[in-house]
Amino acid sequence: MFQNFTVTTSPDAGPARLAKLRETLREEQVDGFLIPRADAHFGENVAPSSERLAWLTGFTGSAGYCAALLDTAGVFIDGRYTLQVRSQIDLDSFTPLSVPAVELSDWLIEALPQGGTIAYDPWLHSFDEIEKLETALVDHNITLRKTDNLIDRIWTDRPEPPKGKIHPHAMEFAGEASESKRQKIGAELAKKDLTAAVLTLPDSIAWVLNIRGADISNTPVALCFAILHANGNFDLFVDLDKCDGALRAHLGADVTLHPEADFPENLTALTGKTAVDRDTAPIAISDLLQTPVWEADPCILPKACKNPTEIAGTRTAHIRDAAAMAEFLCWLESAAPSGTLTEIDVVQKLETFRRNTNALKDISFETICGSGPNGAIVHYRVDENSNRMIQTGETLLVDSGGQYEDGTTDITRTIAVGEVPIETKRANTLVLKGMIAITRSRWPVGLSGRDLDGFARIALWQAGMDYDHGTGHGVGAYLSVHEDPQSISGRPTPPLETGMIVSNEPGHYKEGVYGIRIENLLVITPPTIPEGGDRKMHGFETLTFVPIDRHLILAQMLTADERNWLNAYHAEVFEKINALVTPDTRAWLESACAPI
Repeated sequence: MFQNFTVTTSPDAGPARLAKLRETLREEQVDGFLIPRADAHFGENVAPSSERLAWLTGFTGSAGYCAALLDTAGVFIDGRYTLQVRSQIDLDSFTPLSVPAVELSDWLIEALPQGGTIAYDPWLHSFDEIEKLETALVDHNITLRKTDNLIDRIWTDRPEPPKGKIHPHAMEFAGEASESKRQKIGAELAKKDLTAAVLTLPDSIAWVLNIRGADISNTPVALCFAILHANGNFDLFVDLDKCDGALRAHLGADVTLHPEADFPENLTALTGKTAVDRDTAPIAISDLLQTPVWEADPCILPKACKNPTEIAGTRTAHIRDAAAMAEFLCWLESAAPSGTLTEIDVVQKLETFRRNTNALKDISFETICGSGPNGAIVHYRVDENSNRMIQTGETLLVDSGGQYEDGTTDITRTIAVGEVPIETKRANTLVLKGMIAITRSRWPVGLSGRDLDGFARIALWQAGMDYDHGTGHGVGAYLSVHEDPQSISGRPTPPLETGMIVSNEPGHYKEGVYGIRIENLLVITPPTIPEGGDRKMHGFETLTFVPIDRHLILAQMLTADERNWLNAYHAEVFEKINALVTPDTRAWLESACAPI
């Protein structure tokens, strides 16, 4: 199995480790140390050797950080992890703090009224992050000091860095040669009078070189750094043990391989104006450059705007994945009411159905399978301790995805186990109305996901309800399931553009009772003028074709247009996948896709 349910952290370990860190703080004569959930590449997933936040605090969420001071320690998390963090940390040693309600700078100012010095590892924080923090603290006699990583000094059994092999990503999936990508981006650098750009994001390097790796779970990338020159030449800094002859032949003469240890020296030697991303590159890099110029990673936007080959592959991956999901949901409908299934049973069975496609390379993230009250934990990950029996009369939220060479999938379905309360059905129908509103939306060229976010929430808002996460995130093409810069959320992001893939996943969560989320992936279509209109508008094409549980829908709450959309969607689901499933599942699918 790709997913592991072993509990890897314990709140009990935190106090002793925090005490040891505080000894180190005193030795360094500093008042605190910052511990982000990050490595030097700032990806969502990190290797076990970089799980410093989890090692110290016990918190295993995909985002967050700790500020450990001599007499207090705060663990900062967002709304996705409000419930999870309290169950994983020692609450006598660490205080959970919700961002943005509590900002790090404000907390430090209150915790250090006389001022002090906070140490940080410059390879784990961006220039932008440190600049903002220093600005907020400058009038309060609190200074920041760069140091080596203080956690690494005391983590005596720290795992070794990963050594996953790197392999070429075939043209039949990439759709454009690496040389072409490098030449285009190099030309853009030259137009800006830049001689090179530093790349630190593994998915950017994977995309531009048409390679994939195996260094971290769920995301097929290699941990490495790179310098892309304006003439299209490329320096790749990586553990050379990951590279074989086939990879070297694929990369060609214009890509030079270097040991990763040579990266700092090569940064120092760059003489021209060099682009570096102040948001995503470690501040240690800009410190080493002679003439740094702040520019966004030049691969982020072209990577996000999928080419026709990538879109076609993603469609194929989603149909394959949909057939596996249909087999799973058919099985679940008959098995769940028995009262003998656990959450782990469900996760394992779903992965088995995906494996049966003979195309699954990995899951795209650890499956979220929350029954009843566990569903209210937005990013719940079942483990041996939290695993519970699925009971009749409650909902089961299953958020999952697969990594296939032709595409990355991400889908959430909320399933009724037996008859559920009318309150739950009402909340689910409100969520569905928001999901439909996003799917059917059109918008003028130049708008961002922030302009659409309210469409998903308006029905919930009118009922006095909401959810504490974004409505949608970007998705890669056999890359990261969470991809920048596109999103549908309240945060400011660049305009939505043709070929970007986004999720559409409104939800609602009642602590201790249920979690509801419905998610499809969408691709942004080229702008056209709708019939009778006079302006070009973007729209969405749906990629995900899996039934939405009709047992959780109050049809009378839907408008005629919403009902028509749902019936048309289900008809298309049946048309696309009925020939790909077993006879028993086909019979179930016909019922699940019947009009309401």
